[in-house]
Amino acid sequence: MSDLDPHPAEALCEPSPGPGPVTESYPAREVPLGGVRGVFVERVLPQRDLPTVGAWCFLDHFGSPTVTKTGAPPDIDPHPHIGLQTVTWPFEGKIRHRDSVGSDVEIEPGQLNLMTSGRGIAHSEYGVAGAPAGHGLQLWVALPSSATGIDPHFEQHRELPVYEDSGLRAIVLLGTFAGVTSPAVTYTPLVGADVHIDPGTEVVLPVDPAFEYAVLVLEGAISVAGADLSPGPLLYLGTERDELTIRSGPGAHFALIGGEPFDEDLVMWWNFVARSHDEITAAREDWENRDVERFADIAGHPPQQRIPAPPLPGLRLKPRKRRFGGH
Repeated sequence: MSDLDPHPAEALCEPSPGPGPVTESYPAREVPLGGVRGVFVERVLPQRDLPTVGAWCFLDHFGSPTVTKTGAPPDIDPHPHIGLQTVTWPFEGKIRHRDSVGSDVEIEPGQLNLMTSGRGIAHSEYGVAGAPAGHGLQLWVALPSSATGIDPHFEQHRELPVYEDSGLRAIVLLGTFAGVTSPAVTYTPLVGADVHIDPGTEVVLPVDPAFEYAVLVLEGAISVAGADLSPGPLLYLGTERDELTIRSGPGAHFALIGGEPFDEDLVMWWNFVARSHDEITAAREDWENRDVERFADIAGHPPQQRIPAPPLPGLRLKPRKRRFGGH
């Protein structure tokens, strides 16, 4: 999935030490995909005061039942990425993924697509005829500067490890959770898990005190570290925790993300994650100039079938620091 905003804002996300253990709520905002098609997603990352959680820098809930305008995610024509990994995790529906490194796969619930852009990749995503409307999560992981120049690559995982504990079941998408490690390739210490908890359950989960964590409820309701949470907002939990107490009366489905606080400046604009305005400008020019060394054509798509880059903002934006408290 891409950022289809025709006038994307540029954001410079400065590194910030973790705040210690907190419970900060950040609201979801409805973002249109596909313009006049009227399909909206709920976006909870990035936030003005919370640009990243670990290396996680983007989180959309598509097909959410709480958005005011619903519908299947639009077919997305070829578009570029740099400096990130895209993580696609569907709950319903099927998505066909094609990219400039030769991948052509369908993904369905229970499977994970992980695309690492490195120095540059292009891809497309289309719904599959006859499949239910799409519902799931789309996330981005920022690559550290040591990996931004690597060759792009793609991996699909059809079986992922599971952690279970007294009424809780967590599929480990990326990283390590409670001693269970995903086979997906990562470049910074992080974790992402899809979790179901049974009604009337209370469980204490071991977590890494060096990580910061956040939770997004998708269905049901839970209490996390004493804070009540229902579908919609992202609950940021900070750092310096060695366990999380989770309770649920009705049962719930939620996502847990975390990682070591990311210690590099990031400039995010459109579908690019970089370190400076100049890097963004260069990537945009390469895409618009059809630089096939960086953004090769995708088999099955004619060269003219591509999403043009929006115009860059006229000014460089000021650095934006994290601000904790007051939520």
